[in-house]
Amino acid sequence: MTHEPKDADARRAIEPVICYPTETLPVPDMPLYAGARAGAVLVDEVLVSPRDAGAIEVPAGHFLRMSAVDGPQVGDLNLFARDNLLERFYSGKTRALHGTHITTGDRMWSSFPYLRPMATVFEDTLGWYGIDGFGGSVHDVIGTRCDPYTGNLLSGGDYHHCCHSNLTRALADHTGMTLREAEPHVHDVMNLFMCTGFTRDTGQYFMKASPVRVGDYLELFAEIDLLAVLSACPGGDCAAEHTSDVAACYPLRMQVFAPLAGRLDGWAQPQVNAYDRTHGR
Repeated sequence: MTHEPKDADARRAIEPVICYPTETLPVPDMPLYAGARAGAVLVDEVLVSPRDAGAIEVPAGHFLRMSAVDGPQVGDLNLFARDNLLERFYSGKTRALHGTHITTGDRMWSSFPYLRPMATVFEDTLGWYGIDGFGGSVHDVIGTRCDPYTGNLLSGGDYHHCCHSNLTRALADHTGMTLREAEPHVHDVMNLFMCTGFTRDTGQYFMKASPVRVGDYLELFAEIDLLAVLSACPGGDCAAEHTSDVAACYPLRMQVFAPLAGRLDGWAQPQVNAYDRTHGR
């Protein structure tokens, strides 16, 4: 079975089919969001220190801006429904619906059984980057987050300021949970500003120096009440490594903006998925 068949080239030449055509997905009302963003007022702000994480609550209908402050820096983002941590960002389904990297107009979807838009990407100052010659792009929903378990497996030792641990501490601090209670809620991330892809020869996940500049930002429209937890990755711009005490690292800023009264008239939060959950019984 390991020998190449005579029709190998023909098999490779079969054209692909998109697994999840998105023509029937509900379309975000971007003009409405733009009207709501105009004149929106800053109501909350958190500065995330390098090699650490922070948490912020984002009410439905508000905007969350995440920006680079003093230098090129990537971040790992977890999103939760504010009042139900079991509803959390589902990177795999977001990837299946929108692709490996997300940008303006794409949505961040929640886990089963809820499966609804949690947030919509409203503005992306790195939208110009596209896909480079290596297949790299920014804001990936591929990577899982740097973590102490994989680090221990590959190189031994315990490193406590990787994104998984940063997110765990920040979630515990914000909710009052213990670290052991908080850790199971930490989930696969959206890699903010990170430039990643897959190699063509081995299919391995790669990273390269992020194109992010000071002042660049990604802004989300909160479709539901959110708790956002963001880690400033110890890899800095991830030009060489992602778990490091020597890489140049910089803060990330999270800001919440509230629209003026009446700017979202006619808008409603998305309902949880309508599947009846009987599973054939």
